Amino acid sequence: MSANPDGFYARLPDPAPGPIVVSVPHASVEVGGMAAVLAPDLDVRCDADLYVDRLYRIGEPVEPPACVAARLSRFICDLNRDPDDVSATAVPAHPAPRNTDGRGFVWAVTTVGTAALQRPLTLAEWQARAAIHAAYHGAIAQALERARARFGFAILIDGHSMPSMGRQGHQDVGRRRADVVPGDRGGTSCSPLLSRHVGDHFQARGFSVAFNDPYKGGFITTHHGRPAAGVHAIQIELSRDLYMDEQSFAIKDAGFARLQQTLADLLASLASLRL
Repeated sequence: MSANPDGFYARLPDPAPGPIVVSVPHASVEVGGMAAVLAPDLDVRCDADLYVDRLYRIGEPVEPPACVAARLSRFICDLNRDPDDVSATAVPAHPAPRNTDGRGFVWAVTTVGTAALQRPLTLAEWQARAAIHAAYHGAIAQALERARARFGFAILIDGHSMPSMGRQGHQDVGRRRADVVPGDRGGTSCSPLLSRHVGDHFQARGFSVAFNDPYKGGFITTHHGRPAAGVHAIQIELSRDLYMDEQSFAIKDAGFARLQQTLADLLASLASLRL
């Protein structure tokens, strides 16, 4: 897998070896040369999908045949948001800011409401991040088109993790979540056959599953999922307490190994799915 100068890793074989593409936009805690705008006491791990890239074995000798993974923290730029989804506070010079909660393409606050920025971004700084976003999604689109052209369809798995319970800043504060939340934008971003396959796969291995609750999928599934055109996208949220201690961020070895194997089995099973 190669490091991309635009802020992400990509493996984009040509021709596509299979119909599956994996995206992991939020696992990184790197900030590169863009740390100057971040609040000095910000712990970038607090809202990261820690270790999800490792759960999918991205960068390892056995990894998804086609994959794209951010190498910058979501506090630098959230690749699962529209680049224009920024607040006037975060990017004052943006011509049409539309974010109201401070957690858009540029996060001004963390999920729990603490400051993520020590100063606003200039328009040039926002544009540099928007260029990373464009390149990341261009890589996904390229991989999906190669798969669709060769196999007649393509499947995008967008890998995420979530707190095990809704917390401050969430709509489900204090509620215990399912182990796995597949998001298909209410059935619009992929074939029902794919959604059913993903849900059945996890349930058969003892995981609780809740579709689209509390996450339906973000920009990635909405932008790339075009089932009528043979491109199917589904977001998979994994409860963090399955594989890590949510307070110390330490990996739980047994849970991590179980989930890693479950995901490997899922990707293998999807390779033979026909949509």
